[in-house]
This record gives sequence, structure tokens and C-alpha cells, in this order.
Amino acid sequence: MPEPRRMANTTELAAGETNGAIWKLEPEQRDLDANVISLAPGEEIGAHQGPELDVLLHVFAGSGTLHTASGNIDLAIGDIIYLPARSQRHFIAGAEGLGYFSVHQRKKRTGLMPTLRSS
Repeated sequence: MPEPRRMANTTELAAGETNGAIWKLEPEQRDLDANVISLAPGEEIGAHQGPELDVLLHVFAGSGTLHTASGNIDLAIGDIIYLPARSQRHFIAGAEGLGYFSVHQRKKRTGLMPTLRSS
């Protein structure tokens, strides 16, 4: 039987220095997926429609902007952001980069990894 355990500590991860997933949930038998995403200053995840899953984000480093179909959301440390399934989104990291933790129901086939674009 699996036991609870410490998986990562966001204060120990180098968010905002690289681009992409710097941590992801690994156990095979799980109902959730989780990632820590890092964007270097000025980098972005281009505009796209989200998957068929609700996603919850927690910003733990840096700042940035989330562009949505209805406007912009400034992202700051401590923010918890809800992304409804299939919602439009476009992330741009601020001057110090951006680090966020995302969690969502596990997709059946592939992980949730958006395409990164340089500005």
C-alpha cells in the first residue's frame, strides 16, 4: 500500500531560470498529474486552448501575465488560479521569470505539457 511522502519543495527548485517542467509527479498508479513549470524572464507558453481537464495553478516564484479570452490576469507569488477545461490561455513570464505548480486529473494518454515559445 502506498504511503504519504514528501515529493518536492518549491523553494528548492530553480524556477524562472529554465523553461519547461522542472518537476512532475512520477508514481505510475495515480489519479492526478502535477507539474512544476518554470519560465525564464520574458518567455511564454503561447496561446492555446486547454485540455478537457480543469487545472489548478499555484504561483510560487516570480510574476507574469495570463492572457485569457476575457482579459488578462496578473500573476504574483501566492496566487491560486483556476483554469476551466478547454479555456483559452497564454502565459508570459515577468522580469524575474515565473514558476508555478499545476495539478489536474490525470489524462489517459499523454501528459499536460504546453508548447513553449520565446518572445
